[in-house]
Amino acid sequence: MDLWALFFSFRGRINRAKYWLALLIFGIVGVVQSLGGLAFGNAALFQIVNYLIDIAILVASIAVAIRRLHDRDRSAWWLVLFYLGPVVLAGAGGAMMWAGESSLGLTEDWSLFPRLGLLGGLALVVWGLVEIGFRRGSAGYNRFGPDPLAKQHGRA
Repeated sequence: MDLWALFFSFRGRINRAKYWLALLIFGIVGVVQSLGGLAFGNAALFQIVNYLIDIAILVASIAVAIRRLHDRDRSAWWLVLFYLGPVVLAGAGGAMMWAGESSLGLTEDWSLFPRLGLLGGLALVVWGLVEIGFRRGSAGYNRFGPDPLAKQHGRA
């Protein structure tokens, strides 16, 4: 398995196992970064290296998610919904809560809307997790390439 292609290629498809393997590796790197933070504290060189690693993991996580969406025969644009949608909904809910408490003098009935924004954001997170992490990719060749499981299971 070519790790560079797994983490930094935006073309083609990957199956669920490689997706979860990538997430496991990201988690291990995060634990190592935390341990390094305990050992080195706020040392400038460590902070610079840490930021570079964070940027690499961000790019790699986007690439892995895109290739997983490709396996589901979905466009990479779905990531906008799955990554930014919860932030927008939760932010709108928080802004409504702040506005209701501070300047508008809204009644408690308005507290339902921020909660709905938070619930909508949570629903998008769950949907994205199910879509990217748990659902099987499309069988056979799709517009993004051959089925990554076709060689393993004899599927075309």
